[in-house]
Amino acid sequence: MLHRLIRLSGFTLPCLMAGVLSAVPAQGQFAAPPGGTQVLDSAALKPPAGARVAIVEFDDLQCPACATANPFLMRAAAQYHIPWIRHDFLIPYHTWSLTAAITARYFDTRSAALGDEYRNQVFANQTYIFNPMVLRQFNENFARSHSITLPSEMDPQGKLAAAVQADNALSKQTGIHHTPTVFVVAAHSKGAPFIEVLHPEQDLDQIIEQALADTTPAQTAKNSKTAHK
Repeated sequence: MLHRLIRLSGFTLPCLMAGVLSAVPAQGQFAAPPGGTQVLDSAALKPPAGARVAIVEFDDLQCPACATANPFLMRAAAQYHIPWIRHDFLIPYHTWSLTAAITARYFDTRSAALGDEYRNQVFANQTYIFNPMVLRQFNENFARSHSITLPSEMDPQGKLAAAVQADNALSKQTGIHHTPTVFVVAAHSKGAPFIEVLHPEQDLDQIIEQALADTTPAQTAKNSKTAHK
C-alpha cells in the first residue's frame, strides 16, 4: 500500500488501495485502456436517466490525488454540461475521510449543489485539514458561511453513515482499488459503454468528446452533415 503523495511531472498519482497503478496513457478510441481497473460489475458505470454521457468518480475526500484531479473534473462537467456522479471509496487509514463523507451527505440533504460545493471546498483546502479537529472547524466555518448551524449530531440515526458505507461497498463490487478512479460512461454508445480516465489532467476532454460523438443520435449527425454541405 502506498499512502505518500507522489509527484511525477507535476501531477500526483492516485492513492493506492492494492496492486500497481499503470502509467499507460488513455487511448484516443473510446475503449478500455490497457492496465486500467478490472471492472467486476459495471452496474454503477452508466449515465443517469436522460443523459448520454457522464463522469463517474470513486474518491476519498482525504486523498491528495483526488484533490489534484478535482478541478479538472469540475471544469469538464461544467464545460460539457454532463452529470458528474461521485461515489465514496474510503481509504481505511485516512483519519477524517469518513467524517467528511458523512458531512457531505448532511449538506446533500440541504441541496445536492451544497453537498458538491462542500466536497470541492474540502479538496481545495485539503492540505490545511491535517487532523479531525481541523476538519471540525472547517465544517463549522463552511456551514456558517451558508447561514447554517451544524447540529451537535449530524447523523443521529446513522443513515448518512450507512449511505457512505453502501457507496463504499458498491465501489468494491465494481472492482475499484485506488482513488481517484474516474470513468466516462455513455448510454447507447457506438463505442465502449465506459472508459477509465487514467490521466484526467491530460485525457479527460478527449475522452468526453469521443463519448459524445459515439452517442450522437443518427438523425442529428445526418442533419449536421447536411447543414455543412
